[in-house]
Amino acid sequence: MTALANNSEGGVGSHRAAIVPAAVTRLRLTDFRNYTAAGLEPSGRPVVLTGPNGAGKTNLLEAVSLLAPGRGLRGVQVSEPDRRPAASAETRTASDVDGGGSEHGARKPWAIAARVAGPAGTVDIGTGRDPEAERRLVRVDGHPARNQQALAEHVAVVWLTPQMDRLFLDGGGARRRFLDRLILGFDPAHAGRVGAYEQAMRQRARLLKERGPGGADARWLDALEVQMVERGVAIAAARRDMADRLDRACRQAEGPFPAARVGLAGDLDDWLDGGSALAAEERFQERLRAARPRDAEAGGAGVGPHRSDLMVRHAAKGLPADQCSTGEQKALLIAIVLAHARLSGAETGTGPILLLDEVAAHLDGERRGALYRRLLDLGLQAWVTGTDRAIFEGLEGRADFFRVEAAAIRPDAAAR
Repeated sequence: MTALANNSEGGVGSHRAAIVPAAVTRLRLTDFRNYTAAGLEPSGRPVVLTGPNGAGKTNLLEAVSLLAPGRGLRGVQVSEPDRRPAASAETRTASDVDGGGSEHGARKPWAIAARVAGPAGTVDIGTGRDPEAERRLVRVDGHPARNQQALAEHVAVVWLTPQMDRLFLDGGGARRRFLDRLILGFDPAHAGRVGAYEQAMRQRARLLKERGPGGADARWLDALEVQMVERGVAIAAARRDMADRLDRACRQAEGPFPAARVGLAGDLDDWLDGGSALAAEERFQERLRAARPRDAEAGGAGVGPHRSDLMVRHAAKGLPADQCSTGEQKALLIAIVLAHARLSGAETGTGPILLLDEVAAHLDGERRGALYRRLLDLGLQAWVTGTDRAIFEGLEGRADFFRVEAAAIRPDAAAR
C-alpha cells in the first residue's frame, strides 16, 4: 500500500559518501511578506541568517518552505504572504515587517524563484499566487506544472519553528502534518493521496448533511467511501512504515539528544498491526457505511487516518513526550528530524533541506554543538536563524552567513 522503501535495519548506517544533498543555490523573492525584491545565492552549505527580531528572517525560511507542496511553515492561505505596502513609515511596526506589512495599501501577489541542486541535477522552480485567483501557480524549468505535487519530485523540506514547541501538547492534526511532511522525502505521491482522501471525506460529509443518510444517493456514497478506504489505508500504511523506521533510527542515535520511541495510535493503525491491508480496507468500509447516520449529524467521519495520532515517548525516562519538560520536547523533535535525515540519506541518496527557526538559541552549548556537527556530518543544507551571531560559532567557516535587517539581505563575513 505504500511506496516507502523498507529497511529492516533502519537504514541509518554511515552513507555520507553516497549522499548528494538537495540545496537552494539561488533564491529570489518578489512582493513576498516584507520583501519588495530581494535575493541571495548560497553555496549549498548550511545557511545562517542573523538579524534583529522582525527583520524578515523567518519570512526567508517560509519562502524556502514553499518550494515544496503545501502551505509552508506558517500554514497560511495562499494570499497571506502577499506584500502589503505600508501607508507610511510611521504606521509600520516590527510585527508588520515580519508578518507581511500593514493592512494599508494594495496587496501585491507574491512570487518566489529558486534554483535547487540535487541528485538529478539542477532545477529552476518558480511559484507564487495567481494574480487573478486565490490559487498557487508552479513552474518547473520554465514549464507550468499541473499542481503543487510536482514540487515533491524535486525537493523535500522539513522545518522546526517556535510554534512547533507545542507539537506534543496540542491536537493531533499538527502531529499528523509533521509526519506527513517527513514521508514526502521518500514518497512524493503521499501528499496527493492525503489531498484526495480529504476531498472525498468533505464530499461525503456535505452529501450526508444536505440529504441525510437516507436521502443521499447510495451509489454516490459508496463511491466516495471506496475512495476514502483505498486512499485512507494507503495513508495509514505509509505513516505506519515511517513511524516504525523512525523508531528504529531514533533508538540507534547517540549523543546528547534523547532517544525517542515513535508509534501511531488509531483504529486504522490497530487494524494494520493486527492483519492485512485488505482486511483493514474491508473493516474501514464497513465502519463508514454503518456510521452514516452518526456522521450525518456530527459531520466529518468518526474513523479514518484523520483520527490517527503520532505518539512519541522519551525512551530513557519512559515518559510520553507531552509529560516531558519543554527542553526535552524540543530535543526529542530535533532527534526525530535528524533520524529522518539519516534515513533519507541512506535510502534515497539525498536529504531534505532543513529549516530551523530560532532553534539553536534555546539549546545548551553541548546540544548546540552536537546539532551543528550532525548537520555538517550529514552534509545537509540547513537554514538556521537567530539574533546573535555568536551562537553559530560552531558553523564559522563551514556555512554561508547572511545579515538580515529591514528586509535587506547582505553576506556577513566573519567578524574581525
